[in-house]
Amino acid sequence: MIDFVSVSPLKVLDKSSRKGLGPGNLAVLIARAGVGKTACLIRVAFDKLFRGEKLVHVSLEEGPEKVTSYYNVMYSDLVRALDLKDDHDEDRMLIERNRMILAYLNQSFEIERLRANLKNLAENLDFRPDVLIVDGLDFEKTERAVFEGLKKVAGEFEAEIWLSALSHRHITDVNERGIPYPCRQLDDLFSLILQLQPEGSDIVLRLLKDHDNPTIPDTSVRLDPNTFLVSDKG
Repeated sequence: MIDFVSVSPLKVLDKSSRKGLGPGNLAVLIARAGVGKTACLIRVAFDKLFRGEKLVHVSLEEGPEKVTSYYNVMYSDLVRALDLKDDHDEDRMLIERNRMILAYLNQSFEIERLRANLKNLAENLDFRPDVLIVDGLDFEKTERAVFEGLKKVAGEFEAEIWLSALSHRHITDVNERGIPYPCRQLDDLFSLILQLQPEGSDIVLRLLKDHDNPTIPDTSVRLDPNTFLVSDKG
């Protein structure tokens, strides 16, 4: 879906050093509650799926039916926002064919379980994801070893992994590299760090870390708060 790729939130990476994340790497999207972490992550998922990549959505808070419903609703919103009038069965089939959902509810998420499930998908279904979306991992309560494990999984399965992290208005600490809570002590494990913030009537997606670049320019895109597509306001 070319129409979507041109207004995808990942346009923020057009000016980055590698134009993307890449296999074996982790990325994190930081935002406060209610700003739209999950919605933005699913937009990232659409970007990958419409490029023909295979994706596993890992949910720690919702079951597969609820996640599927999110995708369906957001896809319908996307079609309306882009004013697409043609038949979209092919796009829907592309999403269903190239996406798997793994749910780990009630604090059942473990790296070894994820590794075993990914091996099962590869061996029994010949499904090898290019991308994993991990939504709902609590950065405040999760030990560093889990993120190190995800980094290893990304390398083992030659996939890139996108996560979301909840920040808080009252915690304003940042490290010497400008990375805010709750990622300020984990930023060495992430190749890309992005922050989603309300600004006026829009939401701004800003790149805070770009692989190994010691300094990066102010790289951001404005998103429509209803569609999470790049706004034409610039």
